[in-house]
Amino acid sequence: MFARDIGIDLGTANVLIHVKGKGIVLNEPSVVAIDKNTGKVKAVGEEARRMVGRTPGNIVAIRPLKDGVIADFEVTEAMLKHFINKLNVKGVLSKPKMLICCPTNITSVEQKAIKEAAEKSGGKQVFLEDEPKVAAIGAGLDIIQPSGNMVIDIGGGTTDVAVLSLGDIVTSTSIKMAGNKLDNEILNYIKKEYKLLIGERTSEDIKVKVATVFPGGRDESIDIRGRDMVTGLPRTISVNSEEIEKALRESVALIVQAAKGVLERTPPELSADIIDKGVILTGGGALLHGLDQLLTDELKIPVIVADDPMQCVAIGTGIMLENIDKLAKRKLG
Repeated sequence: MFARDIGIDLGTANVLIHVKGKGIVLNEPSVVAIDKNTGKVKAVGEEARRMVGRTPGNIVAIRPLKDGVIADFEVTEAMLKHFINKLNVKGVLSKPKMLICCPTNITSVEQKAIKEAAEKSGGKQVFLEDEPKVAAIGAGLDIIQPSGNMVIDIGGGTTDVAVLSLGDIVTSTSIKMAGNKLDNEILNYIKKEYKLLIGERTSEDIKVKVATVFPGGRDESIDIRGRDMVTGLPRTISVNSEEIEKALRESVALIVQAAKGVLERTPPELSADIIDKGVILTGGGALLHGLDQLLTDELKIPVIVADDPMQCVAIGTGIMLENIDKLAKRKLG
């Protein structure tokens, strides 16, 4: 009868939805396939992702979120509507409350766009929370205590670095260098070095299967296929971990710099807490081979990958949904 409250991790690469009382019920790519001629939505999520780079001219696969914010309002709304209808969380007489996570440095206009898209897709009240804060809660950190916790959340579009204490963010930064940009770096490297054109999915495969960001951290190779830029014909090549490490070096240095910048702005008392506890890595990017070692080396403090980095934000929204009424009072108060 009654609507179930839902928490949404509205990511650039994936959308995860947590339904109160049920846990995480949806984890699908943030991709929508649209027929250009009619403007109709053909497929959403996993089904649409399979179409990326493989569609006829009139069907385009769109990622409506870019760098953690809405790039295409109507498509985002259609995507959210599709996912929410699929879950059947609306009540007969009521609409669900929604808790949505967003990067720390988005503008009020971008916040309004996210809220509006969620309301139009069937939300009664929509609350926004900072992603690193929710990720820290989902990773099991007790951020309510007066002690410092540091989290680095690497998603598809943004990397958020934050130090938290007493339930809120003390200092933070958000950079537009994350999973999708790393895929792009690999794609450009293959194009430049081998004169071979590959697709997004192939570059992501390389990142998952052979990439490392810690020099000498991995020694594997993979055969990939693409289109030769000179002859125009299909060709197969082999790439290894060492060359991908070099290709990603500059980009990963930006993530290291962002983490250092936040540490430099952290009050000394909280810095002491962070040295004791270490830094927690969350988000899909936390699974990048060797990243925890590289950050440990560079920051001179232990860096630990969370238990389930991909789902930390969604798990965190679930925990926050339990206290959504308090959240509502706080926002109104």
